[in-house]
Amino acid sequence: MHTHEARLKALREELARRGLAGFVVPISDEHLSEYVGAYAQRLAWLTGFGGSAGTVAVLAEKAAIFVDGRYTLQVRDQVDGRLYEYRSVPQDSLADWLAENAGAGAKVAYDPWLHTQPWAKAVATRLAKAGAELVAVEDNPLDAVWQDRPAPSPAPAFLQDESLAGRSSADKRAAIGEWLKAEGLDAVVISALDSVAWVLNVRGSDVERTPVALSYLTVLADGTADWFIAPDKVPAEVATALGNAVRVRPSDNFAAALAELSGKRVATDPARSVAAIFAALEAAGAQVVPLPDPAVLPKATKNAAEIAGHDAAQARDGAAVSRFLHWLGVNGPKCMVDEISAAAQLESFRQAGGDLRDLSFDTISGSGPNGAIVHYRVSEETNRLLAPNSVYLVDSGGQYPDGTTDITRTVWIGPDEAPAEVKDRFTRVLKGHIALAVQTFPAGTTGSQLDTLARQFLWQAGLDYAHGTGHGVGSFLSVHEGPQRIAKPRGGQAGTEQELLPGMILSNEPGYYKTGEYGIRVENLVLVERREIPGMEGEWLGFRTLTLAPIDKALIAPDLLTPAERAWLDAYHAQVVQVVAPQLHEAAARTWLEEACRPL
Repeated sequence: MHTHEARLKALREELARRGLAGFVVPISDEHLSEYVGAYAQRLAWLTGFGGSAGTVAVLAEKAAIFVDGRYTLQVRDQVDGRLYEYRSVPQDSLADWLAENAGAGAKVAYDPWLHTQPWAKAVATRLAKAGAELVAVEDNPLDAVWQDRPAPSPAPAFLQDESLAGRSSADKRAAIGEWLKAEGLDAVVISALDSVAWVLNVRGSDVERTPVALSYLTVLADGTADWFIAPDKVPAEVATALGNAVRVRPSDNFAAALAELSGKRVATDPARSVAAIFAALEAAGAQVVPLPDPAVLPKATKNAAEIAGHDAAQARDGAAVSRFLHWLGVNGPKCMVDEISAAAQLESFRQAGGDLRDLSFDTISGSGPNGAIVHYRVSEETNRLLAPNSVYLVDSGGQYPDGTTDITRTVWIGPDEAPAEVKDRFTRVLKGHIALAVQTFPAGTTGSQLDTLARQFLWQAGLDYAHGTGHGVGSFLSVHEGPQRIAKPRGGQAGTEQELLPGMILSNEPGYYKTGEYGIRVENLVLVERREIPGMEGEWLGFRTLTLAPIDKALIAPDLLTPAERAWLDAYHAQVVQVVAPQLHEAAARTWLEEACRPL
């Protein structure tokens, strides 16, 4: 019996001991983080799946893994199809699968510290129709069989300098206090790790790729706060900077301390707080008011200091990526570079560029058919050489104290010319990228209203891509930050109905993926800014491109570009040279950059 089969068997035996017919295992932690610490990687431990989003349903005789379109190929590579059915969301419903397979009278369990209350209510309702029941467990049955489960990170929290944050924690907490008073509330419970970090101007290294500290925050209407965190994770300088208005309390006491809010009107965000928090507040006799996390919108709309920081981080990051692309142009065709060594070389260029604290996500380094796996993560088993005359896709980013970056470049590994089909697909993706980059739009426009701009040229050829076009990005915080998104309007796609506001940063990343052959994506980050248009009526907005690195002209079919699109590309490349060239001290790299950015 292999490892993952034995683990599934052990979990089923534990469920049987508890009289449970099934259990739901998400990729999640107590804060509903996108990327979770090693201690919370339950689904990966159980199944071997390495993606960042997915859910497993385990019953006594059946199990299924539910992933979205980004992971359709990856899940088949990593998860044993003899043990788990492959299911695609949103087409397939986990609640429906459980209702159809659990049987009448079955008790299907979930960990209320890993799911939202709306999720639990929806699944419970569906199971009830089938005569089954959804039950919350006090302790996670998977943890009971995970013998060598890592402990949560002990790393200390640290301050985010106010010169980079642009606002003091006291100012942010005072604003939340005023919001509470205006809403007739006594307190708000904030559990999203990036929101806690933003409100307190602290960061941490408890979660891979996201600089946050495992903790919870309760803010009161007077602007004071209780910060629930392991006490030895708070250095003296952090406690001193926060002052007496922030009471540091042990994170182990968080659930019990919610009882102190008995009789109070307490806000918490049903989309960003786990069901257990709602249950504890309700059991304590608090009046729970479901409202959006008050940190989310101000965190998403960057202030002048944060925008200046992003520009500085993007300039350094653009130089690192440009050095890498030069290195790749020299070494790629020699049959000496593989996906792992390419990703390592890119990270080393970022480290050499200064002040890199972490990558912002695991680098997607995909050669040929691996590039068609949207959220591919290279391993020793899947590692491929960058073969001559192939497409190579690299999606990467860095965490710097002054900004978070995310860039995708698709490169043709020569020496021969790229095939006409590849050039056609790449150019259609690029045209969509440009269409979005140059669009002006009235205030009040949502991301879903702009999504078609990026897809239109693919659609004309009967092609599309199975991911969103853009996600929000934080300031030395989450590389995927809400509430803004650019995506098709579809059930479950949170953020597409959030209007875009000045100061928001998003990605612009249309793509195309030919299964088994190659993947294409062109991604820059953009900033929402106000626009002045002669004769305009009302308030208008547009995007300023932040990311600065060459786009591979070897993949472009120039005849497919309009004069305006050519002008955009030439102007973009001129800006890349202006910002990046002075940072390239090696003559060969600078010469390469000038050639790579020469007008089309």
